[in-house]
Amino acid sequence: MLPRPFAVLFALALAGATAVAISLLPARATLQLTVPRPAPSSAGPAPAALLGRSTYVRFVDTAAEPGFDLPADARRSGVRWYALGHLVAGPDGCTSRWAGRLDFGHDPVAKRIGGLRARGGDAGLIFGGPDGGEPAATCTRPGALAAAYRRVVGAFDADYIDFDLRTDSEDHAATAVRRARAIRAMQQERRLRVSFTLPLRPYGIATRDLDTLRLTRKAGADIGAVNLLADIEPHTAAEGRMQRVALALHAARTQLARAHDLADPEHAWRRLALTCVLKDPDDLSETDARKLTAFADRYGLAWLSARGADPKPGVEGILRRAPTRTIGFPE
Repeated sequence: MLPRPFAVLFALALAGATAVAISLLPARATLQLTVPRPAPSSAGPAPAALLGRSTYVRFVDTAAEPGFDLPADARRSGVRWYALGHLVAGPDGCTSRWAGRLDFGHDPVAKRIGGLRARGGDAGLIFGGPDGGEPAATCTRPGALAAAYRRVVGAFDADYIDFDLRTDSEDHAATAVRRARAIRAMQQERRLRVSFTLPLRPYGIATRDLDTLRLTRKAGADIGAVNLLADIEPHTAAEGRMQRVALALHAARTQLARAHDLADPEHAWRRLALTCVLKDPDDLSETDARKLTAFADRYGLAWLSARGADPKPGVEGILRRAPTRTIGFPE
């Protein structure tokens, strides 16, 4: 059978231009889409047909939007990839609940993942977030944490999960090791792609978060991408808003390369994703969106996304058409 389509979001994009540009200017190179040759199957269209040339992920806060219809939105918008949040620790510390309240199996949005998959899309699950920690911070019993994750992943047959670490525990080193060991255990059992979501600072990635990445790698967990949350300055801010985002991303690229001990820092780009956090829809214009997609294309970012205020339809349409160089995971 073909691999679950959502797994392509961690595709290792081929290295393109290597000039260290700090401004977000449209790339001029013509980039070709390549896909792995699929085996003949009657299960449905190949991943290339499903993804097209888009690497845009729509975030859905399932607690805030319980009526969100994944299949209907995919049909209307053309979006295929979704990230559903947020699963945080329940009262006993080892269970996961949507927004800390609703049992993971009772969320009406997540229950529609099957319909989305039938249309050729998929959705990943986000643990943690701004309103509560994920179970690694509170579930300290040996084996219990992996079992807690396993229940959620198994219930939705998820191929992709993300850990939003903005509210990681004070004892972040012990938490990071527990989480990493649980991830490693699951990855030894099944195909599971994992990302971490971290804040993007003006200087790149915070030292504490870099320590988490190093500890996770040392413990043997495979983190395919780091999704950076970039607070977009108001449209009334001083000129150069997108350039400042670019500078921060370049700094993060260098830091991530060191954290993963990559011989060539340019290879870190393919491990970075960018999520724009908006306070107002007007804070991201169509011109801004074109600059972001050009940057993502030039450096081969894993994907683009948006949170906070919904971007205007024209802006999201541009982000949604962000081109990609490669589809599929090398085995």
